[in-house]
Amino acid sequence: MKELSLIEEWRAIGPILVPFLVRCGMAALCGGLIGLERELKQKPAGLRTNILICVGAAMYMAIGMLIIRVDGVTGVDPTRIAAQVVTGIGFLGAGCIIQQGAHITGLTSAATIWVVAAIGLIAGAGFPLMALIAALMVLATLVVLAPIEERLFHPSHSDDFHNGQKR
Repeated sequence: MKELSLIEEWRAIGPILVPFLVRCGMAALCGGLIGLERELKQKPAGLRTNILICVGAAMYMAIGMLIIRVDGVTGVDPTRIAAQVVTGIGFLGAGCIIQQGAHITGLTSAATIWVVAAIGLIAGAGFPLMALIAALMVLATLVVLAPIEERLFHPSHSDDFHNGQKR
């Protein structure tokens, strides 16, 4: 990487600052929507966690895209950054899964962490509208399917679910 004076740095940053803010801003919005749903259900990975995961993934992806654009570096493959995010986020999600005998909890929280990182990668790659659509699909899955799943697969608990009580 070549050394830049302060003035040259600002000239280089100017054209990329707004796209970076849009990408990270959309990631924060998407992570926030999903995190709010998780927070309202009092799940371990809530609002701040999902926002941070989504924005972090967007930042990692955006930096890979920016290195190519600003420095003109060849041989940089942003998909390798995305692959490393996927690998790393797996460890974070695994921490949400708890097994007690035959009962396992936290799988939806782990899956949410995983998919929020993917949404961040989409936003960071420069597709904020697609990130928002993906976030809305995830949110619909979490909100709309929860009562259906409860009614179909756990009918003995459906009264507790509808009364807002925890099992």
